[in-house]
Amino acid sequence: MIAICTLFTSCQTENKSHQVVEFSNEALSDAIIYEVNIRQFSEEGTFGAFEKHLPELKTLGVDIVWLMPIHPIGALNRKGGLGSYYSISDYRGINPEFGDLEDFKSLVQSIHKEGMFVVLDWVAGHTAWDHPWVTQHPDWYIKNESGDIIPPNPDWTDVAGLDFTNPDMLQALEDDMAYWVEEIGIDGFRCDAAYNISIAFWDKAIKRLNESKKVFMLAESDANHKGGHELINLFHTSYGWHTHHLLNQVAQGKQTAQVLGQHLVEIQKTHSPQHAQMNFTSNHDENSWNGTVFERMGSAAEVMAVLSYAMPGMPLIYGGQEFGLDKRLAFFEKDLIEKKNHAFLELYTQLNKVKKESSALDVGEKPGAFTWLENRNENILTFQRSSDSESLLFVGNLSNTTQTSELPFSGTFVDVLSGNEIRINQTMQLNAWQYFLIKKP
Repeated sequence: MIAICTLFTSCQTENKSHQVVEFSNEALSDAIIYEVNIRQFSEEGTFGAFEKHLPELKTLGVDIVWLMPIHPIGALNRKGGLGSYYSISDYRGINPEFGDLEDFKSLVQSIHKEGMFVVLDWVAGHTAWDHPWVTQHPDWYIKNESGDIIPPNPDWTDVAGLDFTNPDMLQALEDDMAYWVEEIGIDGFRCDAAYNISIAFWDKAIKRLNESKKVFMLAESDANHKGGHELINLFHTSYGWHTHHLLNQVAQGKQTAQVLGQHLVEIQKTHSPQHAQMNFTSNHDENSWNGTVFERMGSAAEVMAVLSYAMPGMPLIYGGQEFGLDKRLAFFEKDLIEKKNHAFLELYTQLNKVKKESSALDVGEKPGAFTWLENRNENILTFQRSSDSESLLFVGNLSNTTQTSELPFSGTFVDVLSGNEIRINQTMQLNAWQYFLIKKP
């Protein structure tokens, strides 16, 4: 694999002070996404404080830094003391809680200097009630039978829903997106609830963004949402929601390894080989609303983290997971992530190293192949990832009791996480949640 730093080119363009960094298909192939909650990441909760930690993220092996929304938060109908990042009062503004535009430009430049990309969380479905559009362009919003602007979801009382059939609103939204790429130099977007906006909008907007420079695009959507494959195939990556839910269910004993294996086979049949599903054990929504990794997955948390790398797709780390984040972060208040020593820091560092070095795990133009290796024990998952140059094997007991299974392979292998040689027997006993990610020496 080519070192990530060789995937970047930079130059100075006329009338632009920012460094131009070009995303590439080669960079996509082994990329790691890291989601940043600026408010909770440091005591200060600012761009500047987060910027100091960039060398640590580089050492961890991060390639794409996804920033949760950085824009001003609406005051009208605000939830909690500080409000939701997803209630935006100005798409081109900066949340003063985090700093100012110059602070953000400094952060972007520092991320680029570390050889990483930066993408913004783009909330296209709704705005804050005190966004200027509400009074200047009330026809840009959805309304009830009485003609009153309403939220897109009754529970989302802090936001006003946008009308996706209004072409003027869609053009303004596209222009605001383009500002961050064309003027500030970011490298793409994570698109919140991408299924809420038409395929035509995304197609047009993405083409425009790529005229400025090639951008990375992540859709919060999957093939089961509105738009299906036609929508997600416009993006490099989409959410692996079904896979994530299965990981939770397997960890809780509600589904089996066999069901997960069958699901992974089906994904290969239905999804474009070049489209990368994002695999994750947590994100901001899951952590705050559905529980920590340890609440949802318990003792299975480690093997599920490994699966998020070994399965076809692009892995996500939610900021704090490397520190063993074990609390639900408050969504509308300050709630600091504790940076403590935890085994997951070494685990994720090693997983990121394996991802970089193993073409069998690649996504994008030349994705690593996936072969499910069935066995008679429904609790044992075995599969192979392979490329032209190498092959990796995963075997894991995805249950909370000791299991014995007939494996479809045996011999001496190398554990790719530890580097140790291990002997795999055709009939093998595995402890609860025990796993191996191995290759031939």
